[in-house]
Amino acid sequence: MERSPADVYAEHCRRHELAYQLDADGRPVFRPRVGHDAWRISAGHGTIYATAVARPRDGAARSVVLVDLDEGFRMMSTVVGIAPEDVTIGMRVRLAWRDGAGEDDAPPVPVFEPAEKGA
Repeated sequence: MERSPADVYAEHCRRHELAYQLDADGRPVFRPRVGHDAWRISAGHGTIYATAVARPRDGAARSVVLVDLDEGFRMMSTVVGIAPEDVTIGMRVRLAWRDGAGEDDAPPVPVFEPAEKGA
């Protein structure tokens, strides 16, 4: 193996591309893992499958969501741009990016925002 799937995924994130893999039958695979060589880029549109509000003791509340991407895979993320309590199941969202945390070279992190402005 030349490069780990995590390294390939991080490289795509640095280009603001949400990459996923395909299995041998052409089904989407996410989170990237060893054994799948075909990569695709998501258009970044999806629907909220599940949502919760995380309320850390010493921080601001944030949404924790499962998003069903239109390409057929599901991922965990957060919705930005609206109050966490306003995120609803079935809401259409689109991909956005947030700067990586921690190390200086951390790649951007995929997050989502409401697909319609003012939603």
